[in-house]
Amino acid sequence: MKSSFPKLGKTPAVVLTIGGSDNSCGAGIQADLKTISAFGAYGQTAVTCVVAEVPGRVAAIQAIRPEVVASQIRMSFEAFPVETVKTGMLYSTPIIRAVAEALSECAGGVPLVIDPVMMASSGDPLLKTSAIEAYWKLLFPLATVVTPNLDELRILSGMPCQNLAEIKQAGAFLVERHGCAFLLKGGHLKTSTATDILATPGKFETFRAPFRKNAETHGTGCTLSAAIASGLANGQTLSQAVADAKSYITSAIAQGHSWKTTAALNHFPR
Repeated sequence: MKSSFPKLGKTPAVVLTIGGSDNSCGAGIQADLKTISAFGAYGQTAVTCVVAEVPGRVAAIQAIRPEVVASQIRMSFEAFPVETVKTGMLYSTPIIRAVAEALSECAGGVPLVIDPVMMASSGDPLLKTSAIEAYWKLLFPLATVVTPNLDELRILSGMPCQNLAEIKQAGAFLVERHGCAFLLKGGHLKTSTATDILATPGKFETFRAPFRKNAETHGTGCTLSAAIASGLANGQTLSQAVADAKSYITSAIAQGHSWKTTAALNHFPR
């Protein structure tokens, strides 16, 4: 894995991740913290939901009160020099509104990476349908980059996105509509190459890696977006951060852990 780790002795950059708690630690803020640590940065969290889940199954979701979510964000900014913010599972319109208000108040000029988490890899919903419009109106105007997977891209764009050409078309539409970059993740096409496309105004940049069949995918979206946020916090450009994040998630999948009944990404690959 190629990355821009800070030199030993350097004070680490601070990354704030706002998302759900996954007790299996393969996704959510637990995966984010491991990823941020792997990139040599210092992770902060604002917990939005507590999720009882393991790879392949979600049993229960308990949302945190929106005012408590906002308070976590404000306190992180009061006490730490937050360099980058990443959002994951936000679950509901009241939580999205609380996050947007707190970030508008505290995070002026700080890069924001939005992973628009809508469902688990198991197919279980992680976002109320009524909350999708809140992303459009409240959070996307604050974003540096949004990182939808294929299913999320279809929902956000209203387009079929059956191939790379259609994915580009959807990306161009979303960039023009919302004014921020979109990283369009094509892994769910399940072709021999996992192709991600960074869409920015008037430009596409492609990132490729071999697609691994039958690999554990729980937490890949969380991990990739946290890696991008970490790269930005460490001073990389968006293109550099995406390239390193792509390399990192490829290694995390390839060197994943396996037990008799389940598997997980390896957030500290060699």
